[in-house]
Order: sequence, then structure tokens, then C-alpha cells
Amino acid sequence: VSGGLHGVGASVVNALSTTLDVTVYRDGKIHYQQFKRGVPAGDLEIIGETDVTGTTTHFVPDPEIFTETIEFDYDTLANRVRELAFLTKGVNIIIEDLREGKERRNEYCYEGGIKSYVEHLNRSKEVVHEEPVYIEGEKDGITIEVALQYNDSYSSNIYSFANNINTYEGGTHEAGFKTGLTRVINDYARKNGVFKDGDSNLSGEDVREGLTAIISIKHPDP
Repeated sequence: VSGGLHGVGASVVNALSTTLDVTVYRDGKIHYQQFKRGVPAGDLEIIGETDVTGTTTHFVPDPEIFTETIEFDYDTLANRVRELAFLTKGVNIIIEDLREGKERRNEYCYEGGIKSYVEHLNRSKEVVHEEPVYIEGEKDGITIEVALQYNDSYSSNIYSFANNINTYEGGTHEAGFKTGLTRVINDYARKNGVFKDGDSNLSGEDVREGLTAIISIKHPDP
């Protein structure tokens, strides 16, 4: 699955950079090519041999296009990298700033995935139950993960993602989660005598009070 919309991400970065250098380690060879403002500066070359695989990309944003600044904010990038590590459990991601006087390095790996994400969001709160609830499933090629945990606050923090992209405006996956959670809790309360005869159901806002939740779907064609 991909988080992109149009399949042109690398092409856009290339076009908006003064230089872009790509080194590919594959099939025992090291392949290299350089581009300048989107145009190849030379042919694709084999510059050595290797026993590893992977891709390294170096690029410099074009100051004639990005006139306000071409300086990256480390904290912004680190927060996004940490988010990706939470959403892709077990993956180890390293971010390092090599700029003189700004040297920093962070490494993120979360075997608990979005469960760890919920625990991170609740780290300074008093939780109602120690272990986050975690559910995962797959249907018609679409996988979904949900992790949730209640705390003693009055507000809710619900974050939804599609292919690791934050769907901050919501969507059917988030709406379905909210509706389903409200229905399940009300059904449980009815069946177990929590409600007295004549009591009305809990509203969605009632159910979500103090809730921290992560909803992450992987969709081949979002």
C-alpha cells in the first residue's frame, strides 16, 4: 500500500531541488545517478559492488522556489518519523541531524505499534485500565488496527490514519469506529443490567469521554 495520491512524490522532489543524487544498492551492484533541477546531469552508472540492498537519496531544495527558507526543522521531522515508527510496529527508524552546531540523533522502534502509541499519548494521564485494548482484522484486502485506552480526563484524543497518513478530517473508518464503539458499549450495558428500565442510551460524546484511540487502516486503493 502507499500513502501517496498520484505516484509523483520523487519526481516532484527532483523538480524542486537544485541537485538530487540517488544511489541504489541492488543485485550486488551500486547504481548512481545525479539530477540538477529535475534534469539528469549524467547517465545511470554502476560505481561499485555491494552485498547490501537499499536506496540513498540526497537532495537540496531550490532556494529560487522556496524563497522563505530551505532549512528543515528537526523537531517536525522527528515527530513524523516517530509517528511512522508507531504505525509500523517493529520497524527501526533513525533520524540524524549532521548540521554543524545542531547535531542530534533519535532512533525509534516500537514492537507494540499503535498500542505503544496510545500509551505514549496517555503517558502523563491517569489511565482507567492498565493495558490498551488492541484489535486487528482484515477484509477484502483492507487491514485495520485499533488501539484504545481510557483515562480520567474529560476530553478524547482520537487519531485516524490511512496508509500511515493522518486523516485529520476523519473519514468512514473513523466514523465507523465511533458508531461501533457507542453501539457495543450500550449493548453491553443493556445486556448486563447496567441501565435501569427507561434509561436512555449513552451518547457518543459520553462514550468517548476520556478516550484515547488510534485507528489505522491499510487500503490498496484509498
